[in-house]
Amino acid sequence: MLSIIEQIKQGKLWDFHGGIHPAENKDLSNKSPIVNAGIPQELVLPLKQHIGSKGDIIVTVGDKVQKGQPLTQGDIAMCVPVHAPTSGTITAIEQRTTAHPSGLSDLCIVIAPDQQDTWCDKTTYADYEDRDPAELIDAIRLNGIAGLGGAGFPTARKLQGGLGNVDILIINAAECEPYITADDRLMRDYAEEVIEGVRILRHIISPKLTIIGIEDNKPEAIQALEQHVKEDDNILIRVVPTKYPSGSSKQLVKILTGREVPSQSRSTSVGVIMQNVGTAFAIKRAIIDGEPLIERVVTLTGEAFKERGNVFAMLGTPIAYLLDKFGYKADKKHPRVIIGGSLMGFTLPHSNVPITKMTNCILAPKRKELPLHTYEMACIRCSACADVCPSSLLPQQLQWYAKDQNYEKCEEYNLQDCIECGACAYVCPSEIPLVQYYRQAKAEIWARSQDEINAERARQRFEAKQARMDRDKAERENRFKKAAETRREEMAKTGGDDAVAAAIARVKAKQAAAQSEKPEVKPAVAAAIAAAKAKQAASAQGATSETLPDNSEMAKLREERKRQARERKAEKEAGESTASASSNDSKKDAVAAAIARAKAKKAQQASEQKAPVADSVVENAEVDPKKAAIAAAVARAKARKAAQQAEAQSESTSEPVAETEAVDPKKAAVAAAVTRAKARKAAQQAEAQSETTSEPAAETEDVDPKKAAVAAAVARAKARKAAQQAEAQSETTPEPVAETEAVDPKKAAVTAAVARAKARKAAQQAEAQSETTSEPVAETEAVDPKKAAVAAAVARAKARKAAQQAAKEQQNIEED
Repeated sequence: MLSIIEQIKQGKLWDFHGGIHPAENKDLSNKSPIVNAGIPQELVLPLKQHIGSKGDIIVTVGDKVQKGQPLTQGDIAMCVPVHAPTSGTITAIEQRTTAHPSGLSDLCIVIAPDQQDTWCDKTTYADYEDRDPAELIDAIRLNGIAGLGGAGFPTARKLQGGLGNVDILIINAAECEPYITADDRLMRDYAEEVIEGVRILRHIISPKLTIIGIEDNKPEAIQALEQHVKEDDNILIRVVPTKYPSGSSKQLVKILTGREVPSQSRSTSVGVIMQNVGTAFAIKRAIIDGEPLIERVVTLTGEAFKERGNVFAMLGTPIAYLLDKFGYKADKKHPRVIIGGSLMGFTLPHSNVPITKMTNCILAPKRKELPLHTYEMACIRCSACADVCPSSLLPQQLQWYAKDQNYEKCEEYNLQDCIECGACAYVCPSEIPLVQYYRQAKAEIWARSQDEINAERARQRFEAKQARMDRDKAERENRFKKAAETRREEMAKTGGDDAVAAAIARVKAKQAAAQSEKPEVKPAVAAAIAAAKAKQAASAQGATSETLPDNSEMAKLREERKRQARERKAEKEAGESTASASSNDSKKDAVAAAIARAKAKKAQQASEQKAPVADSVVENAEVDPKKAAIAAAVARAKARKAAQQAEAQSESTSEPVAETEAVDPKKAAVAAAVTRAKARKAAQQAEAQSETTSEPAAETEDVDPKKAAVAAAVARAKARKAAQQAEAQSETTPEPVAETEAVDPKKAAVTAAVARAKARKAAQQAEAQSETTSEPVAETEAVDPKKAAVAAAVARAKARKAAQQAAKEQQNIEED
């Protein structure tokens, strides 16, 4: 059985499934040789003009560049650099619309040519046969060469993957798509350079057989190639029948070798490597001439062009420049400019799109030349698309799943094997744009796969980091553990283990005791706190009673006073009835009654004497019960102040007297007893008078306001007089005492006792007068009788308290 190579040399051809025979329309552009398109006013160079990653920009805005100078660089095989097509200045690095079906923009370098077209330094490899293949592959990569057949796969990466793995090299010269004649004219006009490029590829790959596959509709190109092929080149020119898409990689491999490329695999997996005719030409220019890929052949065709043909256009040349230069006349109703052929091309959003390494044709058809597909109808399941599919797929099923966004099913039905040739859409009677659905689904699947890849990378990085942290933690714990063991061993050797354990035990015991114990409060501190709280409560209660009295308590006090008054009255009546029958009455009671009567008469006379003065005050003052009550309160306050001052002065004079009473202790004791008796008697009399006068105050509530004012004036006058008398007595008594201290101690003691008695008497009189005057004022307050009663009760209570305190202080002084 003959081998594949022997069968190929004998001229055997194979066939692929499906295919169509559309109108070629190649005669529009293949009659004239290739011309130079010239230098435009602006060049726009996208950074990505191939399949793979972008390069890093190595120029900045404002830089001067020369023709062939690299603008980007990359260190990986899938990164192809971009070079300056001509000399000029970098004017911008920005986003521009690129030649892509999506119509999206990408980062581009904009050059303003200087029209000098000055070359940079070139690196040539004229003796390529003596060079290592790896060196030539690197030179191809640095010159920016990618597949010029339309796919844009980096040539260096493809050659590197084919080293030692392939036995057949195929040069694709089929150019099967309608309207496109770039390769045809290139082979006609530059056949020698094309064959030289094939020789360079043979030197790099070292295949057993090299085949140039070309369709039978290019006789001139076939003849030109045969003229330049030598017998020792081991190059076969194989003519294949015209059939679309025989120029596709997998389909041409099937036709020439009979080998079928597996699903989602490349031709190198079956021992075949394929390169385009334009790529071979670019390799020759790069290796022999030292020129990077800065221009390519572009077909300008369609009835809208006045001058149709093929041109050498610089990469980055705006399509609008070519349209204007070669006489483009747009259709009036439906102007269209298509990049690519009529089956695999796509319509541009506008004409300001640059030429790239993958641009092989600009088609400008008129409406009648290439009808528009404007009405998409339902699929009739005719299976015509499946019959013509060169990849043996089920286009109608793929379209349903793509439209339903069921991308898992699309992958299950091998959507990735679709070469987007457009044969299915060409034969579809329902005019369904199948290729558009497939492109959109492929883009979505690719985006999802990239997300999954990124997520997987992130997961791996996270797991690696977590493992590293766990490893570090384990190492750290082991290190600490070893250190602790070493310390314990050292302490065990030195005998310090017990001491450390004992210290730890003491610390723990101390902490436990501190947590269990509760703070004890010392008795003195507790007593001080209680006293402070009691004092605070008393002051608050006193302030409340003075400012806002509780009427309910005052009412209870008034009821209690009434009850006591009734009891005293009953006792008095009983005493009067028994006084006539009894003859053993005490002399002291009679004396007390006489003294009380005398004091009452004296108070009455004093009030009669002050009546004219009060009348004059009443005439000049306005009659206002509230003001009268206020005046009475002020008078009471002044009376209390005068009494306190008198007591303080009497106490200050008693100290030196007490010091001189060392002569006769018995007499001093007698004098102190007499003083205490008098003080108690005066206090009892004051209480009796206040209680007797409180009853009429409670009973009479409706009194003339004028009288209340008079009483208030009288009370003020009496309070001033009493205060003046007490001050005068307290001032005059210390001086003789101080002078006679050394003369006669007995007289000094008597004098001091008399002064104390007078001071107490003056204080009691002032309090009695203030109480008697406050009661009539309270009667005038017809607005609120309860407040008047409360004020009277407060005044009486304060008078009693002052008398008791004076007596207690005097007793303490005498006892000391």
